[in-house]
Amino acid sequence: METHSFTFLSPQDISYNNAFDFSWFLEMENEFNGNSEKMSRKGTAESLVNGEDLKNNGFKDIFSSLLLLDEGAAKQQEQSPWLTGFEAFFEADYKERVEEINATYLCSEMEESGNSRRSKRPRKSASVAASSSTVSAGSSNAGVPEPGHQRRLWVKSRSKDWWEKCNHPDFPDEEFKRAFRMSKSTFAFICDELEPAVMKKNTMLRDAIPVRQRVAVCIWRLATGEPLRMVSKRFGLGISTCHKLVLEVCTAIKTVLMPNYLQWPDENKMKQIKDEFESITGIPNVGGSIYTTHIPIIAPKTSVASYFNKKHTERNQKTSYSITLQGVVDKNGVFTDVCIGWPGSMTDDQVLEQSAFHQRAKTGQLKDVWVVGGKGYPLMDWVLVPYTHQNLTWAQHAFNEKVWDIEKVGKEAFARLKGRWACLQKRMEVKLQELPAVLGACCVLHNICELRNEEMEPELKFELFDDEVIPENNLRSMASAQARDRIAHNLLHHGLGVGGGRGTAFL
Repeated sequence: METHSFTFLSPQDISYNNAFDFSWFLEMENEFNGNSEKMSRKGTAESLVNGEDLKNNGFKDIFSSLLLLDEGAAKQQEQSPWLTGFEAFFEADYKERVEEINATYLCSEMEESGNSRRSKRPRKSASVAASSSTVSAGSSNAGVPEPGHQRRLWVKSRSKDWWEKCNHPDFPDEEFKRAFRMSKSTFAFICDELEPAVMKKNTMLRDAIPVRQRVAVCIWRLATGEPLRMVSKRFGLGISTCHKLVLEVCTAIKTVLMPNYLQWPDENKMKQIKDEFESITGIPNVGGSIYTTHIPIIAPKTSVASYFNKKHTERNQKTSYSITLQGVVDKNGVFTDVCIGWPGSMTDDQVLEQSAFHQRAKTGQLKDVWVVGGKGYPLMDWVLVPYTHQNLTWAQHAFNEKVWDIEKVGKEAFARLKGRWACLQKRMEVKLQELPAVLGACCVLHNICELRNEEMEPELKFELFDDEVIPENNLRSMASAQARDRIAHNLLHHGLGVGGGRGTAFL
């Protein structure tokens, strides 16, 4: 190969009168650089200094011409001083082009090195790649999302077949009621009432769980008492999601529905309740039947002794803990007042004294109203209870029969409550501070079912076994004792105490 050593001339050394087409030189140089696209920067610099890689004969002639121009350049410079500014501009322009060429080579090298590093990354396993891929395999531009394509989070696939089948319009109402303890119409009514409180909006990452499914998760959990892992399998949701939904819906029921469906009756409603009770017992001014039941719980971390239930422990032959649920119901078994959450070691009369219901009674809000309870409550100005001493008279026996009839209304209401919502029969996977919302929701749902005449299946019948403890001081008011005697006397002498009772056969 023929080599040429040359000096790269500046534009000041080029005579304008030589009619040299410098633009053609640049065009040829760009062509040369295009053919040497993968040349390193170092090689490019050397090629500009050394002409050993120039194979093109045109380039040889160019550089030969440039060498010839060296002679007399200084003289022509003196003859044409006006060219200095133009040539300086020409030199700056050419240097700029050279810098662009060098920058191009640098970017090319960086891109090639980046591609080589990316090619060395370890491949994902087939299962991970298949589950976490958000772009189709056939896409030629995998790094850029397709138009209309939404990014997705990796979500475990769970079957929702059972819930989708239950939610279908053609699903039989009998089977729906067996699963959710209410008809499809009542379920739809509850969903409509709760929709503003429990509805969530869709996000860019995922769609929100529909309102019907949210409510269904809660109601099915309360109705069956199944553990959260079973709820998760039924509805195709995560365990933590199911737990969150149960608490959210229960809170919404307590906030939205309780003020409308569980409240102390007004004057007109109370008169109606009094008339209903008097028609079946003959006892006037009865505004409700009061009863207290125990709800089993997991042993709390604090104040364990307060929640220890001695009676249930003896009955079940294992250590039992509970909280109390006190309620007042009307003639139809609808709750008009509840008191939830006092420790299970407390007796019925102690729970009553701590309740807000007791405080309202003390302020005179229960004037001319009797609330009838069992022997676990004391006789008070507004609480009517049976006689508990020995050797009862005929009138006292008759009175006790009628009181038991009213007490039975309360016990049956609580039996339906626990039978309909099986979660109240066993220890729940709920924190102690969250239980009042869950129990309150059960009472509200019970009222809605009762008001809408939802009948219970016979196999759901539940037998209560709450033991009543007679208070040490079961007589709190002499005026109420005298009023009870007058009622007993009137029942016997007006023939209202005969027949229809549990022990009236002796009369």
